[in-house]
Amino acid sequence: MTAHWEKIQELDSIEKDVITCIQSAGQALQELSKDKSNVKQAEIQTNQFLKTLSSVESRLHTQINYLTQVSTGQPHEGSGYASQKVLQMAWHRLEHVRSRINELDNLKSTQISECAVRAPNLAIGMGMGPNMNAMQHHPHPQLMPPNNADVQNSG
Repeated sequence: MTAHWEKIQELDSIEKDVITCIQSAGQALQELSKDKSNVKQAEIQTNQFLKTLSSVESRLHTQINYLTQVSTGQPHEGSGYASQKVLQMAWHRLEHVRSRINELDNLKSTQISECAVRAPNLAIGMGMGPNMNAMQHHPHPQLMPPNNADVQNSG
């Protein structure tokens, strides 16, 4: 959390330097707009402006590079953004698979119902009888979590 606070403090310091730049530029222009301008004073203000502007530019460039790394998901110290993004995508894929399985299950039930209506004797002969809701649901073996016996036998 202190790293974030330091970044905010650095941005605050940069903001103050931007204000100093604007003030220096304003004072230099004000000096030059006088009938009897003091060229030395205008040069001092102009040099102050250029020096502060260079510092602001350099420090802003550093901040922008940091923010670019953070926002592109590259690993860096203190960020969980990339992990959060991966988790979010995994949940999205899981929900998609669940909805697709439900669609296929509904399609299967519809097909069995239509088959039972068209050929009731065939459905009874296949063990589907008039009470099709009593059928056992057997999930696909690849979609089931492994049981402990499978894990121990595979090792």
